[in-house]
Amino acid sequence: MIYTVSRLMGACAVAALSTAAAAETLTIATVNNGDMIRMQGYTDDFTEKTGHTVEWVTLEENVLRQRVTTDISTKGGAFDIMTIGMYETPIWGANGWLVPLDGLSAEYNVDDILPAMRGGLSHDGTLYAAPFYGESSMVMYRTDLMEAAGMEMPKAPTWDFIREAAAAMTDRDNEINGICLRGKAGWGEGGAFITVTANSFGARWFDEDWNAQFDQPEWANALKFFVGMMEESGPPGYATNGFNENLSLFQQGKCGMWIDATVAASFVTNPDDSTVADKVGFALAPDTGLGKRSNWLWAWALAIPAGTQKADAAKEFIEWATSTGYIELVAANEGWANVPPGARQSLYDNPEYQKVPFAQMTLDSINAANPNEPTVKPVPYVGVQFVAIPEFAGIATEVSQEFSAVYAGQQSVEEALEKAQALTNDAMEAAGYR
Repeated sequence: MIYTVSRLMGACAVAALSTAAAAETLTIATVNNGDMIRMQGYTDDFTEKTGHTVEWVTLEENVLRQRVTTDISTKGGAFDIMTIGMYETPIWGANGWLVPLDGLSAEYNVDDILPAMRGGLSHDGTLYAAPFYGESSMVMYRTDLMEAAGMEMPKAPTWDFIREAAAAMTDRDNEINGICLRGKAGWGEGGAFITVTANSFGARWFDEDWNAQFDQPEWANALKFFVGMMEESGPPGYATNGFNENLSLFQQGKCGMWIDATVAASFVTNPDDSTVADKVGFALAPDTGLGKRSNWLWAWALAIPAGTQKADAAKEFIEWATSTGYIELVAANEGWANVPPGARQSLYDNPEYQKVPFAQMTLDSINAANPNEPTVKPVPYVGVQFVAIPEFAGIATEVSQEFSAVYAGQQSVEEALEKAQALTNDAMEAAGYR
């Protein structure tokens, strides 16, 4: 069946939006991930429907977080819409820094948003950001290299299997690294990855009295395992590799496995960008048998800072960008594999999307993450790859810098953990937690 953009968008919530208001120019801060870049290519459609135009400020992940946090906390007013996530949204909503996303149109269907995403982007039952896409993390691997190694990837692998397979697939002479993982400093970059890895080893950031836990053996076990595996089978310079760097390596055929955001599945299987598009398999993020997998829960979402003078127009954009109509628009032009995933139940109920090879694994991975019980031992916080307190971003950025120094060979695991323990406890004491 042939769809036209006008027919598709007729079903979109944008059709219900009023164009009677004066046309505005919206300034939007976003991350330089593939789905966000793709969205920018479709904004002419939004302008056609509403009369509003868009100016984009597209930034690397760590820079985006710094810029939007500074702007909103100082009431700078540089942006009308910000791309933020599950960490910032409830905190900023509680502070009154965001415009509540109530009064959205019936056609938009808020109830269609996956409960895990809706809950993580709300405070006291009020939605403060709408998910553009939702994600967990999972294993993406080269099926041809796994077969050549004489191994078979389980649906739910252990870390020991992953390390063994990585070593078997590594071919230094041909620049093939058995595994590519984030080592880049930043609480949402390498910090996120090592946190979920540590969760699966039984570690936690804090005990129930908010005492830092980096002096416990579970953290040492996790960090030593990670460093050992990456030295055996990882790419050179992995201490500075984040999502985009590893994506590039995998698409170039230089990684046997990559454990990262489920949203990357559409990029590594896209033959226009990936040299290994027809040789990719998927599995759940690994565990150590303790009951917690090493996968996170995240949404890149669109929110409106309270200081904007263009809240009504900003809501119109958010309805357009996070609607079922936008999903259908992308599907019609680029195929179902390339739509923004992980946000709406209706997408996973769609028979066409169910044919996408990574669709079910993405949903299974999202459902495997529990932000209310993220660790083996009890904790006083909510969050899988982060701790949902205002102080976390600063603390975790410093901790991740210490860990990246280990990956770069500049200090030992023991030295990094000792520094992490001290700086975390000092910060928590200064903030009044202890």
